[in-house]
Amino acid sequence: MRNSAISALRAASSCSTYRPSLYFLVSATVKNPLIILNPAAQSDKAARLIDRLKVLTNGAEIRLSAMPGDGEQLARTAVQEGYTTIIAAGGDGTINEVVNGMAGNNAGKKPEATLGILPVGTMNVFAVELGIPLNSLEKAWAIIQEGSIRQLDLPRAGSRCFVQLAGVGLDAEVVRRTTRESKKALGPLSYLVSLAQVAGEKPPPISIECENGVMRTGSFVLLGNGRFYGGPFKMFRQGSQTDGLLDVLIFKNQSPWDLFRYMQAILMEQHTNLDDVEYFQSESLSLTSHDPVPYELDGEMVGYLPLQVTLERGILPVLAPSAPRVS
Repeated sequence: MRNSAISALRAASSCSTYRPSLYFLVSATVKNPLIILNPAAQSDKAARLIDRLKVLTNGAEIRLSAMPGDGEQLARTAVQEGYTTIIAAGGDGTINEVVNGMAGNNAGKKPEATLGILPVGTMNVFAVELGIPLNSLEKAWAIIQEGSIRQLDLPRAGSRCFVQLAGVGLDAEVVRRTTRESKKALGPLSYLVSLAQVAGEKPPPISIECENGVMRTGSFVLLGNGRFYGGPFKMFRQGSQTDGLLDVLIFKNQSPWDLFRYMQAILMEQHTNLDDVEYFQSESLSLTSHDPVPYELDGEMVGYLPLQVTLERGILPVLAPSAPRVS
């Protein structure tokens, strides 16, 4: 049923430590962009979105992802076909797939295409970080048309990239248990339902080793390439997409009481002051555990430890507002 709906939509789309921040800004004319759309909504709603995008973008080509992984393959094919602007229309998961299609197999090499973003997904943390409006496709498209390109850092976790955040342990287990159906029905609240199921389970210890050889341990770990996590929460107070550093939060405990304390402190932006939370920055990390521990990238479950995380500085070109927001 879903495949037939996707086929119909495709037919419609074809017709109708301190270091100074490294910040680059160039201007370019956006020509012949390709839009990769994740039609997560029901087919009639997605069809209306396609019609709206066609009018807004003056008939830009739209290609639809039918299942997980399609966005990556569509982006890889687009690069091979010579597209120089690839626009991810969706949430953080769609952006992650598109970026992996653009840059996933080319470690250390700048992608040949520039990324644009139309935030129409359930979770749009990357767009929030960049200052792209969530409530107006017209304003988001205007930013793309302005042609201002920011060169952002690109983290790599194993063989895959992520643009905004990664989670190891609790966070990834919540993602693993949150079904696509519940995300469609409940939106961000679906993650809280899964968190209630996971809370209190005894986690295996995670070992974290930095590039300087310092070893740390914790119950779960969050990694950031920016300030925000999970929407409006400023988890990484020193986070920047252009400083060449990963932001790391290690939470030492995971009982229901501990999780309550953590969430309360996060809401007050005081979590880094807790004795059992460690916050630091690093150029690279190695994470291991003696037991199976999952990890997620940009809100999508990927695999299990061990994991090596590195950062490529200033390598990802993104169409975004001409100056980072200050707050």
